[in-house]
Amino acid sequence: MSKPRLYVVAAPSGGGKTSLISALLEKDQRTRLSVSYTTRTPRPAEQDGVHYHFVDLQTFESLAEQNEFLEHALVFGNRYGTGRKAVESQLAAGFDVILDIDWQGARQIRKAFPSCRSVFIVPPSLEILRQRLEARGQDSEQVIQRRMREAQAEISHWDEFDDLVINDDFEKALLDLHAIIRSGNPKRRRTESEYREMMAELLGTR
Repeated sequence: MSKPRLYVVAAPSGGGKTSLISALLEKDQRTRLSVSYTTRTPRPAEQDGVHYHFVDLQTFESLAEQNEFLEHALVFGNRYGTGRKAVESQLAAGFDVILDIDWQGARQIRKAFPSCRSVFIVPPSLEILRQRLEARGQDSEQVIQRRMREAQAEISHWDEFDDLVINDDFEKALLDLHAIIRSGNPKRRRTESEYREMMAELLGTR
């Protein structure tokens, strides 16, 4: 068996990252998810210790001061951080570990773990992204518009990642993500020019 590895998986809001990671964990028993800390309020059906460790700002800042985070960042007004001890213990136990974080955290992790593999997940179009955000039924039109702008800002960092997964078809995107972790390459391989053309359309620069 290969040496356990750390994987960073990021995506704009509505990119489908959480669903893909959950499906991957069910499919692959050799992979574990690092449960992040956050100061935001739990969403419906979210469980403490399962989806996130929900803490108040004072607790979060105390953990940060004690160097308990591998990375931490301010995202949409809330704090998020990756617990150092949990990641190190999972790797030591022989599991590949996935970090569900944003591009800011990914930058920090690459500095701390140069051997990590980073994956960015994006929707196939802005229209599909809007549909997914609306389907959540959680946000007002004003919030959705803000999330769309923020999503484009996040997508602009796509070329900082090792791999890109286009979430146009869930099952195919899942196969791509799983293949990256197990074989090093997505099932659906595109050329650099194809990726750049898709990203230019998402960023509105085409």
